[in-house]
Amino acid sequence: LPIRVVGGAPVLMGDVAKISDSFADQTNIVRINGKRSTYLNVLKKVDASTLDVVNSIKALMPSLQATSPKGLMVKTDFDQSIFVKAAIGSVLKEALIASTLVSLLILLFLGSWRSVIVVCTSIPLAILCSIIGLKLTGNSANIMTLGGLSLAIGMLVDDATVEVENIHRNRLLGKPLTVAILSGAQQIALPAIMATLAICIVFFPVVFLTGPARFLFTPMALAVVFAMLASYILSRTLVPLLSRMLMANEKTPDNESGHELFPAFSKFFAKFQARYQRLLTLLLMHRAFVLWSTLAFALITSFLPFIAGKDFFPQIDAGLMKLHFRAPVGSRIEETERLVAQAEKTIRQIIPPGELETINSMIGLPIFYNLAFVPTDNIGGMDAELLISLSENHQPTSVYVKNIRQALKAEFPSSTIYFQPADIVNQVLNFGLSSPIDIQISGSDLDRSFELAKTLQEGMREIPGLTDVHIKQVYGYPTLNLNVDRVRALQVGLSQRDIANSMLISLSSSSLVAPSYFLNPYNNVNYIVSVKVPLKQLSSVDELLATTITPPPISTNQQTTGNSAITLVPASQAQRLGNIATVNTVTAMEEIDHSNVQRVVNIAGNVEGLDLGSVVSDIKKKIDRLGTLPPGVNISVRGQGEVMYESFTKLGGGLILAMALVYLLMVVLFQSWLDPFIVMVAVPGAIAGILWALVLTGTTINVESLMGSIMAVGIAASNSILLVSFANEVRIEKGFSAIEAALAAGTTRLRPVLMTALAMIAGMLPSALGWGEGGEQNAPLGRAVIGGLLMATAVTLIVVPIVYSLLRNAVPTKHLLDEQLNREEMSLETSHG
Repeated sequence: LPIRVVGGAPVLMGDVAKISDSFADQTNIVRINGKRSTYLNVLKKVDASTLDVVNSIKALMPSLQATSPKGLMVKTDFDQSIFVKAAIGSVLKEALIASTLVSLLILLFLGSWRSVIVVCTSIPLAILCSIIGLKLTGNSANIMTLGGLSLAIGMLVDDATVEVENIHRNRLLGKPLTVAILSGAQQIALPAIMATLAICIVFFPVVFLTGPARFLFTPMALAVVFAMLASYILSRTLVPLLSRMLMANEKTPDNESGHELFPAFSKFFAKFQARYQRLLTLLLMHRAFVLWSTLAFALITSFLPFIAGKDFFPQIDAGLMKLHFRAPVGSRIEETERLVAQAEKTIRQIIPPGELETINSMIGLPIFYNLAFVPTDNIGGMDAELLISLSENHQPTSVYVKNIRQALKAEFPSSTIYFQPADIVNQVLNFGLSSPIDIQISGSDLDRSFELAKTLQEGMREIPGLTDVHIKQVYGYPTLNLNVDRVRALQVGLSQRDIANSMLISLSSSSLVAPSYFLNPYNNVNYIVSVKVPLKQLSSVDELLATTITPPPISTNQQTTGNSAITLVPASQAQRLGNIATVNTVTAMEEIDHSNVQRVVNIAGNVEGLDLGSVVSDIKKKIDRLGTLPPGVNISVRGQGEVMYESFTKLGGGLILAMALVYLLMVVLFQSWLDPFIVMVAVPGAIAGILWALVLTGTTINVESLMGSIMAVGIAASNSILLVSFANEVRIEKGFSAIEAALAAGTTRLRPVLMTALAMIAGMLPSALGWGEGGEQNAPLGRAVIGGLLMATAVTLIVVPIVYSLLRNAVPTKHLLDEQLNREEMSLETSHG
């Protein structure tokens, strides 16, 4: 292409420049298992399924490989759906194991395979109804919803178990099957609706959650509530029907508490029931001793919250690690790649080959146009992110994290090395931050904020359990500062803009100043046309100062008669940059962050070996020791700690409100202010059991264990309802005293209380053990429920009867509707006779 005519001869583009079909300056290098590669991040939309997106991408692989150049291999890598599939599979296995344990337990107690069929038929139907409800409310089948359904399996058989057991008891009293079914359903109608609604109401606190926590736990709560409501409806409709169909030809056992399938267990339970009756009789004679002992136990338990640690969410071992490697500030990308290769070699020496799946290294800036598309701490060629994926059968990831951190920090003392959240769950829980701990120092004076940050950083490194403490921003980046003599530049016809544009074109190409494109007619692809100085001609300051600066051509309009003409005025003589400017070396800010308009400095860190609550508490003490902050400077603790305390406060307040709602519900259904109070005696027992279970299993207080506490409180109230309602019935029907009614209620309701409690514990047991991928997620919830149920059951069977015998002096009055149902039942029995 001709660009000018000089002395009648054209000057062509090739005379003054080297033209090539080339590429932009490399700002990013990707290494996969030690080989340079091209890496494409694929992000799903909010409402898309992770599994659908990944499966669709894998379906495209064969066609992409077929159209690729020879020798190029295309494959998926670092697949988050592997963890999702494994976690969902683990949840389904837990559900299957829980269903089996619950079925065996019911068979053991009732000794009737027909009763097991009746009870367990409600499990899949209730789950199906819950799935339909989740679909109608816009939720998907994911780890949280499936986990909720898995945890609810033990509770789903509650209504059906109590009803079948009551039918079984009425048949032992000599009633015909139809009468036994109707009597059994009528006798537990009120306790069943109260128990079901109590469990549903206690999930009300999730409406107070905000942010990602709300989206995590609201679907779980909905899954449980939908399943429980469906279970109650089935217990009122399907269970009586199946009982009538399946138990018509079933032989009624001769003894009151036994059955023919497991006579040994029948005898054992009869002895156990007799011993419990004697124990309860003895305790009813020494009620003051029991209550004072219970109070002393409660006082001891009140210290446990200070012993159990506090976390926002349980740590999940997904077999993934994300390591940020920052070479010495200002390192070129080639030098960073060399250091990263050494780091990869060290990592392979630490992780056995059989446990290492892949190591991906992204060096430099992943994309040049908008870093918002990719969550990264990379800000230049000195930065790299190493994604490490372990195979299925691997040692705990935390062990490798600790070993890799120690080895790399010893090998690269001048580099900054820290770990970031790698799996999808922890990335969500960090709310966009690169670390669970983020201390934000804001103020108008950035230099003062940075000095304060360095002081606080040194103090934070002394905190036990806090690792990878670093300042996120780089403030010592080596920089060449160009000082232009503006007067001299103007004397030769150059402006500051001319110099800046010339330097931008020389250093970063003309595509930044004046983008230009060429449409290739052979493949219809637009190519960027860029002009820049080769890097090898800018390898020193002298070469930089030798850059030629020219002003742009000036256009003028000269008016002629009837016509207008444009005349190009020749540019002034080109100037060497060194003639009008000097260069000095300084350090500058490579990254500037803002929060609510103000500039901020971030100190980030990870938690290892201790709970998040203890670490955050120590950080706040370090901040307090800084004394009075300069005017305009503010320090805030962000990250998981901030959201943890916010969620705890809202869940705690919501739990108190939920218990108040449960109490008011029972007031309406019991038609008494006293009976609900007696029922709620079991709630403190459940809370005590939860705390002891968490401390003994080394589990922290977190959002999952708080959700388990909510479930345990509802279940504790439901079992206590059975006992109090039966005590009221026998007082009305047989004229028992309060002590006699309490003793009769405890003895008679021993089996259904134990059956429902043990069924729920069996249903929670697989979850509490935390087996499989992502099993750590629901383990605190399962442990909290089991601990709460164990203690609440003991309180229900011992303390609640004692409190009833003390407070329920007046004989309860029967509701008119109950009297009408009683008359109908007697009429039905007479007609049957």
